[in-house]
Formats: sequence, structure tokens, C-alpha cells
Amino acid sequence: MEVDILELSERSAKFVLSNVSTSFANSVRRAMIADVPTLAIEYVNLYDNTSVLYDEQLVLRLSLIPLITDIETYVPQAECNCGGGGCPACEVSLTLSAEGPATVYSRDLISSDPKIKPADPNIPIVELKKGQKLVLEAIAHMGYGRDSVKWQAGVACGYKNVPIITVENCDACGHCAAECPKGIIRIEGTGARVAEDDILKCFLCRLCEQVCDIHAIKINFNEKAFVFTMESDGSYTAKALALNAANVIKGKAEEILHILNQL
Repeated sequence: MEVDILELSERSAKFVLSNVSTSFANSVRRAMIADVPTLAIEYVNLYDNTSVLYDEQLVLRLSLIPLITDIETYVPQAECNCGGGGCPACEVSLTLSAEGPATVYSRDLISSDPKIKPADPNIPIVELKKGQKLVLEAIAHMGYGRDSVKWQAGVACGYKNVPIITVENCDACGHCAAECPKGIIRIEGTGARVAEDDILKCFLCRLCEQVCDIHAIKINFNEKAFVFTMESDGSYTAKALALNAANVIKGKAEEILHILNQL
């Protein structure tokens, strides 16, 4: 298995994963979306809410605010030694107290653990008019994206096979270049050409292949190589999310091997 990083930022990444099967590539995608545990607000104790939002609407908004997660400190509640009762190993308390006129933002949530805070401080929660109040305590638990979208750290995670573009006996008519939606085909003296750096931009639409009357251009793909694009909601950095997904897959494989060895 080989990984070539093409782009990497705090919350997004693009890389080529080579020498793996389609099923393994899909397991990486699924792990980033559904199997990496994150913190999200699950319960809210409302002490005062005179805003325009009903309690249920307010709690829904709070639950969808991404929280920076420390996977080394916290564990999913279902796997915690407390048996689901709630303890410092599986839950975090966040408090909020605000009075209008003001707009309440995610940054107004005060966490009992300084490491755990909203991934984006500028998410608006509700606008309070003069005299309106909002006082609450929110309890965040660790959970999995497969159980609820509020625990889904990976967003816009997808992949495609690495394209293979072959040009032979081209008459340089230019039809393929005019048809290409990505504009990566160039016509030179010897015929059509796609630069090495542009091949990964191809999304295998095959329009160039369809308009070529002499069948000079062929579009195929590498069955063992994939171009991944991924984004994090901010619970983890893009790098941490990818590594945690790989660790999840490794852990599942070790668990299966352990079970098989006991048979």
C-alpha cells in the first residue's frame, strides 16, 4: 500500500491510495464517515429559555455543533467502564448563559475541559431580543457516525479510480479537446496530449472517447489506485481523521484474526 499526498490543510486533504483493492478503499471511506468516534452534545438541561426557539429546536442546533475531540482521553459511552451512567471518561459538560439583546454563538459555550470546545467559534445559535435569556448545561458524549449524523466527523469523503488516458494514431482534429469538460486535453503537432499533472483531474466521463471518430483516445482506470478527497467537520484535523480511520480498520482486522484463532 502506498499513499501520495496531493493536498493537505487543517480540515481537508487529497491523496492517492495505491496497491489496494476497491473494498479496502471503501472501508477507509466508511471508517472516516461512520467509525471514528467523536464528541457531540446529546443531552441539554435547560434552566431558562425565553428565546424565539422552542426547546427542541434549540437542542437540535446545539447537537450539530462540531466539537474538537480528544480520542486519547475520551471513549464512547457504550464502551466506558461506567456502564453508560456517565463519567469524566465519556462525557463533557458545557454551560451557556446569555441575555439579550445579543446573538448567541458557539463560542459562548464554556466547556469543563479546555481541550474540548466548538470547532468553529462563529456558529450562530439564536438571536436574543431585549429581556430574553438562555441558560443551559449541555452534556456531550462520544459516539459513532453510524448511529447519528451529529457524531459524523468525516464529510464529503469520496474517491475515484486513478484514470489512464491512452492516445494513439491521433489526427489532431481537436474534437476531444473541445468536448473535455475539464479542459485537460491539449492539441499539439503530434496529436492530442494530456499532461501528467492533469491526468488526475479526469473524472472518467469518456466524452472525449465518444466524439473521436477514429478511436484514437482511450479512457481506462487503474483498479488498484484511488484518488481520495476528504473533509473534516473540525472534530479532528484531516490528518488525524485519516489516521484514526486507519487505526479503526486495523483494530477490526486484529479482532477478526483473534476470533478466528480461537476457533
